[in-house]
Amino acid sequence: MEMIRKQYIIDENNKKIAVQLSIDTFEKIEKILEDYALVQLMKKNKEDEVLGIGEAKKYYNQLAKAK
Repeated sequence: MEMIRKQYIIDENNKKIAVQLSIDTFEKIEKILEDYALVQLMKKNKEDEVLGIGEAKKYYNQLAKAK
């Protein structure tokens, strides 16, 4: 696992009040969170709507034509 390089912002009492990250680190964290949320949503919706292979192909072909 990659170490997160961070800098702390402190107040006048040397109390940590915020963290500063590089934009690259922030974007990696953001992508991980978005991917995790998507997987959770897919798991939740999996029970609601399951398409067979034929239905899935038909649905996909309709999406391709809509563009």
